[in-house]
Amino acid sequence: QGQLVESGGGLVQAGGSLRLSCTASGRIFSSHIMAWFRQASGKEREFVARLRWSTGVTYYSDSVKGRFTISKDSPYTVYLQMNSLKPEDTAVYYCARSTDWSSQPSDYTNWGQGTQVTVTV
Repeated sequence: QGQLVESGGGLVQAGGSLRLSCTASGRIFSSHIMAWFRQASGKEREFVARLRWSTGVTYYSDSVKGRFTISKDSPYTVYLQMNSLKPEDTAVYYCARSTDWSSQPSDYTNWGQGTQVTVTV
């Protein structure tokens, strides 16, 4: 399936914005679902947003809905635009790929290495 490489993380004040990027080294097929997850220190990995590559249809967790936007770009890049960031958004953010329209990490078989996002008060 190839590698997924995230970038764009960093340190930002509450209320600020960041844009994360995920670039696939191989093709992303129409059957693929691309998603972002996050994992805060000491917590389980949680779903953030996903996108169906063929149609661009998206779905968000309640905690980020209205603040984050997942999108895609040619040829094989997925973005996560994060606005109105809160300290509780602090986590390592992961890009992942699946063929299932799912919010469960176990359904995703291809993962990036993660990028740290830290939101300060």
